Amino acid sequence: MDVYARLKEMGFELPELPPPGGVYAPVKRVGNLLYVSGQGATVKGVPAVVGKVGDACTIEDGQRAAQMCCLNALSTLHHYLGDLNRLKGVVKILGFVASAPGFNMQPKVMDGCSVLLRDLFGPENGVAARSAIGAGELPGDIACEVEFIFELKDGE
Repeated sequence: MDVYARLKEMGFELPELPPPGGVYAPVKRVGNLLYVSGQGATVKGVPAVVGKVGDACTIEDGQRAAQMCCLNALSTLHHYLGDLNRLKGVVKILGFVASAPGFNMQPKVMDGCSVLLRDLFGPENGVAARSAIGAGELPGDIACEVEFIFELKDGE
């Protein structure tokens, strides 16, 4: 299925490309793998979901933040590749969740990102290896930041 049609069917659209937040490559290709630098819960580079999960943010807020990170990554990949249909799927997700003291449900927060990718690419190509890490602070007080490794289809 067409990635863009599936996104629309799921009720999502690609956000505007987030601006770079420093000196780094937004995407780095190594062989058939695309490493996507950390994407934040931002809209046009402005923090959209802020605060620590377990305090200012609920788990649901955190899941929405993780979804935003995923959509920003897809926007970044669209800009880099020109066509998201070149993607086979996702390999690895590393999520950082700004966490209040005692909050330890980071995996539940990261499900916001993981469910979106599973539903987009299917269970075989959309379910990635994953780590979910609690963080004391994230840039701009965002609630979540996620980095990704995607795989290109053979021959791409």
